[in-house]
Amino acid sequence: MHYTEALKLAVAAIWGHRLRSFLTLLGVIFGVATVIVVVSLIEGFNRYVDEKIANIGTNAFAIQRFSIEDFASLAAYDEARRRNKDVTLDDLRALRSRGGSILDAGAKAVEQCEVKYGGEELFGVALEAQTANMTEIENRSVAEGRTFTPAEEARNRAVCVIGGDIAERFFPAGGALGKTVKIDGRPFEVIGVFKSLGSVFGQSRDKFVAVPLSTFMAIYGSRRTIGISVVSTGPETYLDAVDEARVVVRTRRRLPPGEKDNFGVITPSAINNLREKIFGTVQTVAVGVTSIALVVGGIVIMNIMLVSVTERTKEIGIRKSLGARRADILKQFLAESTALALVGGAIGVTIAYLLALAVSSLTPIPTSLPLLAVAVALFVSGSVGLVSGVYPAWKAARLDPIVALRAD
Repeated sequence: MHYTEALKLAVAAIWGHRLRSFLTLLGVIFGVATVIVVVSLIEGFNRYVDEKIANIGTNAFAIQRFSIEDFASLAAYDEARRRNKDVTLDDLRALRSRGGSILDAGAKAVEQCEVKYGGEELFGVALEAQTANMTEIENRSVAEGRTFTPAEEARNRAVCVIGGDIAERFFPAGGALGKTVKIDGRPFEVIGVFKSLGSVFGQSRDKFVAVPLSTFMAIYGSRRTIGISVVSTGPETYLDAVDEARVVVRTRRRLPPGEKDNFGVITPSAINNLREKIFGTVQTVAVGVTSIALVVGGIVIMNIMLVSVTERTKEIGIRKSLGARRADILKQFLAESTALALVGGAIGVTIAYLLALAVSSLTPIPTSLPLLAVAVALFVSGSVGLVSGVYPAWKAARLDPIVALRAD
């Protein structure tokens, strides 16, 4: 018997018992759908981190007071808070003058503020004080107007570039350029509006105003830590730039060779490593636990196939008496169990895809369904069906045709 003929017989048998086949498929459908939903959530979260959190800038990394490892535990953070020193403008100047693999460096400080325009007022706005080159380093774009220049920064000009939420609240009809808003009671001229950045886990990234760092320091004081973004001359010199920046800061702080850094170097790989440490085990356990449903689905298929062999004993006897070999009977029942599992897998993937779309549309939780996961799910479900059908198919193939023909 050719495999095509075995598949046709399997489809006919499944279609002939539609209700029983559907009930048999429920275990596989539930198992595949659950696994795929979990995988899509994990994959969506990973991609979300890569795009919106770990994306520091092209060939860029950050020098900050705290490292990622400092947030691993409360004890580590307390120790770092006592030991680590503020990152200052002097550190920025030293990095800018380094040369070598370091192309450029910019700085940023963030505070909370209130912004007013006319009778409207917004609280909890992020005040981003930054050097003029930070817009380029962070790959930001403006929707209207421009960002401030190095000359405006050097003169402590009271100018600002606002985020999309601020523009929508104060200037819903447009025309923000040239207007004056008050930041913590001080007037600032709006010279630009940034393009929307979207949100991170439901929190808007567009509720901010950007002002020159020098202006911010003159108003709020310079005794504070800043974050420095450093850019390498190219992808090939990125790691060299990280090493050079670390040497510059360590030298300024007179740290001996064996002593731990009292500052943090933040790279996309460091963020991703932290994510793997935190969520790697969770990911493995979640996929493992949900995969139990597939095992249950396989057991259900095996039970139903055993029942099917018992019900179709006479049919098997007739086929054997007409010349069907053991291998033909084996193929027929294996094809039936595999087809059952594949249909269940396909339905499960479809349900999981629709659920993932609903979750990403109705909630801030990101989802992503890679084609590889779909292919693996179908392969695994088919394999479960194949394995589950081995014993029933073997039992059917070993039936004695004379005994089978006598069955009622």
